[in-house]
Amino acid sequence: MSKPGPISAKPLSILLNDVFSDAYAKQGFAARELVTRWAEIAGPEIARYSEPIRMQWPRPVEGQPQEPATLVLRVEGPMALEIQHSSDRILERVNRFFGWHAVGRLALRQAPLSRRERAARPRPPDARAVAAVEKTLSAVEDEALRAALARLGAAIKRN
Repeated sequence: MSKPGPISAKPLSILLNDVFSDAYAKQGFAARELVTRWAEIAGPEIARYSEPIRMQWPRPVEGQPQEPATLVLRVEGPMALEIQHSSDRILERVNRFFGWHAVGRLALRQAPLSRRERAARPRPPDARAVAAVEKTLSAVEDEALRAALARLGAAIKRN
């Protein structure tokens, strides 16, 4: 009877590399880093309100150099005007990332962003406020329940 061979586990990123590359290529992205590293490329103040959707490349004309692409950005409503005013700076940063004049213009689409920042966890209520509310709960016999109600009461008073 033969022994089974050694098991070699591969990182998930290697296994899914082709899948992601195909998906990004369908949107015109030669490299997915433009999407995954958007905050580094555009800067945090721009990336907070925008995200790249696709790159539209013009059809090549035989005998002519390739024209630069149009980068289509999804932008949250009122920030579209601000990002439009920053378009030269964004184009400069994107082309610096690519190392050549890959993008010639921006097209903006106003829509909600597909990713959302996680809401900050609410901070726990003040210990003095919890103690003050707990004094009013003397009728509750279970200590754990009394402590939970005191925290809830203090949190409600805070808001």
